[in-house]
Amino acid sequence: MSKPNKKRYVLAQVREQYAEAVGGDEVEFEGPGGEVFTMPHPLFAPSEWSQAVEDAEDDEEMARAMLGDEQYDRYVGAGGQPGDVNFIRMAAMEDMKGALKSGRPTRSSTSSGGSRKQ
Repeated sequence: MSKPNKKRYVLAQVREQYAEAVGGDEVEFEGPGGEVFTMPHPLFAPSEWSQAVEDAEDDEEMARAMLGDEQYDRYVGAGGQPGDVNFIRMAAMEDMKGALKSGRPTRSSTSSGGSRKQ
């Protein structure tokens, strides 16, 4: 039985809205020498990534967990400091808080009309 005035969320659409609001499901940053590195956005990171970051005991382990071995080696080889990678994660999380502060990332442009409670 359907309930009047209840909305059904479509997971793929909600995920897409959140990804759009925070700039995508990956975080991209420019490191030393202009080289570009990526990591999962904390909102979309797989649980293994999040657990590895949480379990890290020092800056090197944390940076390796965030970047993966290959990118970490390139990052350090280019002169990057392991502890600085965490600044990128913190910046992404702060940006996310601002983007999601309203409680909903974006309004659907394909809504069927009517007002929506925030």
